[in-house]
Amino acid sequence: MNRNPSDGDQPLILVCNDDGIDAPGIRSLVSVLRDLGEVVVVAPLDEQSAVGHAITIHSPVRARPWHLPGSNGDVSAWAIAGTPADCIKLAVNRFLPRRPDLVVAGINHGSNTAVNVIYSGTVGAAAEACMLGIPAVAVSLCTWDKHDFAPSAHFAERLVRKVLREGIPPGLLLNVNIPPRPLEDIRGVQVTRLARSRWKESFIERKDPFNLPYFWYSGEFVNLDTGDSTDVDAVDRGYVSVTPLQLDLTAHAFLGTLRSWAWEEDARV
Repeated sequence: MNRNPSDGDQPLILVCNDDGIDAPGIRSLVSVLRDLGEVVVVAPLDEQSAVGHAITIHSPVRARPWHLPGSNGDVSAWAIAGTPADCIKLAVNRFLPRRPDLVVAGINHGSNTAVNVIYSGTVGAAAEACMLGIPAVAVSLCTWDKHDFAPSAHFAERLVRKVLREGIPPGLLLNVNIPPRPLEDIRGVQVTRLARSRWKESFIERKDPFNLPYFWYSGEFVNLDTGDSTDVDAVDRGYVSVTPLQLDLTAHAFLGTLRSWAWEEDARV
């Protein structure tokens, strides 16, 4: 970690999300993190779900100070007309008094298990922090229905306490998914791996007022993994899933096989 919070200074915690700065999940998260350190919120002005790790390079990124309802003015906040990854970059480079000790992204409204980590703007924000050498956690509530964020905030607070105390190795982030249950019905915490999965896509075709076609994306999540210790299985059984993710996407197990291919023959003219 950048600093040891036990040295007497409050840890600086940067909070972001992809649901937008006025989303209830981020307010619930801020409410429990304020007791753990100095909290600064830098989050998208509008919803940025499913933008992944995208950044804005072909248009200006605008920012403005923001008042968070219920914060009593003691939490600095900025609303960014950009992606979650933009928010992390701007926060670290322009808005924060020093490098944060931790980035917490969430609480996302919707599951970020399995293949969804590739699409998630919430995980994208945590991944951007990880790239910058800052410990990061992504937290999601696994439902798209209206739901109480208090149980998720409770587990987020517990996890952040542990991370501030124990640290996270460089190049890793923690992806946390919480089942949509009352606190007393959550069975505990499991350390998990990503389930193998895919989306079965379909596109609904409609016509605009000029009779030109346009398409709405629709899809069905397909779990391809019947093994144990997966994030999907843990959440389905009522456990909080904590999955360590790494930025190194290299398929190390295949390197030896790939090197054995006859590359010299193919390179001959």
